Formats: sequence, structure tokens, C-alpha cells
Amino acid sequence: MILTDREIQISLAHGQIRIEPSPEVIAYSSTSVDLRLDKHLSVFKEDLTEGRGVEPPIIDPSHKDFVAERALARITDPVDIPEDGYPLVPKKLVLGWTIEKVELPEHSRIAARVEGKSSLARVGLGIHITAPTIHSGFRYPIRLELINHGHTPIRLRYGMRICQLIFEVTFGTPQKGFSAVQSAPLPPKS
Repeated sequence: MILTDREIQISLAHGQIRIEPSPEVIAYSSTSVDLRLDKHLSVFKEDLTEGRGVEPPIIDPSHKDFVAERALARITDPVDIPEDGYPLVPKKLVLGWTIEKVELPEHSRIAARVEGKSSLARVGLGIHITAPTIHSGFRYPIRLELINHGHTPIRLRYGMRICQLIFEVTFGTPQKGFSAVQSAPLPPKS
């Protein structure tokens, strides 16, 4: 069952969902709440072989020592969105975060999905690749996989409404809630 705007606001008031800072009234639609883009991005390096004279690294997620965040640290650079925005060119992938910290206490029987906004999707912006689930027990800003599937650059701006959360009631409480071990690192402190 998907929560309506009224039910989302009631759940926030009762602490079943926590969003900090609290969403403004304009952030709500009939069955979702919008979240905004933080200023911190992880931008994939253009040429991983530059100055090395070797083949680019290969990521092997099946390797016993694979840690996604270590791999990402080698192939991305931290970038803050400039005052005039960050132009996301076609076919480019960057990682970002929401300004808002979302918390779904395990006892609340609520999980969520992060989804794109149709107005942004129509110009080609995707906000996740295959990872929309926000698990029960989650309590962080949401990490986004921002990709321009369109034909023209899209200007990303700090604070823009970038995605929406859709909340769903679960059938019971989880035996195993979201673990910090599973999580992506937090964006740098401002």
C-alpha cells in the first residue's frame, strides 16, 4: 500500500518517517514527497590511464576483496556544484546525494522507493540506475546515480528538487534491518 501525502505527513508527525530538514509544503504531491540535490557530487574521471601508459582498471564485483566504495574512490573525484550549476552532459554518470536525511525506523513498517521526477525524465535525467529501494532501518541522505540519457546538457543546481520518495507499508517488521555496512558513505560535511 502506497502512502498518500496526508499519510506521509501523519507518519512524519508520529515519527514513523523522519526527514531532516522537513519538507516544505511545495514538496508534496498526491503520493510522494520531493527531495533536493546536495552540493556534493562524485564525478567519474574521464581518462583513468592518463600518464600511466596502462590499461584502465577493471572493476570486478565478484572478487572476494571487492568494496564498492574503495573502487569508486579510485575512479571518481569529489566536486561541489558551482554557483552557476553543474552541466551534466549526455551519457555522463555522476553520483550525488539528497540534502535531506531520511530515516525509516524498523518498527514503523514503512519502506520507500526513490524515483525520478517526470519533468526531469522528459529531458533525459535519470536519478537511479537499478537501486530505488530505501530499506526499513535506513537513516542517511540518499545517494543518487544521476545520468543524462538525453541529447542536451542538463544543468544540475544545488537545492533543486531532484527526486521523489514514494512510501509503502510493509507486511510486518524486518528480521534484519538496513545495515550501515551496506550503505554508501555520507556526503562531505559542508
